[in-house]
Amino acid sequence: MQANDVRVLKGAAVPTLIVGLVAVVVAAVATGAQGALGAGIGLVIVAAFFTVGLAVVSWAGRVSPMAMMTAAVVGYAVKVLVIMAILRALDGATAFDSRVLALSVIACTLAWTVGEMRGFMKLKMLYVEPDAEVPGRGRG
Repeated sequence: MQANDVRVLKGAAVPTLIVGLVAVVVAAVATGAQGALGAGIGLVIVAAFFTVGLAVVSWAGRVSPMAMMTAAVVGYAVKVLVIMAILRALDGATAFDSRVLALSVIACTLAWTVGEMRGFMKLKMLYVEPDAEVPGRGRG
């Protein structure tokens, strides 16, 4: 990962961790240990999925812009399929509160998305190279 990618990752992971820990505490108070476990599982799922997704897109971005876009789209599709498989596997589990898990995933996903957007906006990266040569034009 490049330094910019690490800054974006940190900008997204820290708020997600805070929201996730608040969710664990609130769930523990509201629904007990099963709720806290559900919120913790939700936090881990979101952190793992989005960290891997950002790492893959970052790697693909070093290859080419087309590879980066492909990695982002394929990564999204894979995330959806894997989360469906995880939710199907956890269906009917009694060790944790599944409603709290779902709410935790939603809250942590929103926190990650907002943190990632804020991180990208703070980078102030140029999307156009100012001194790039345009093919077919002279230096005129």
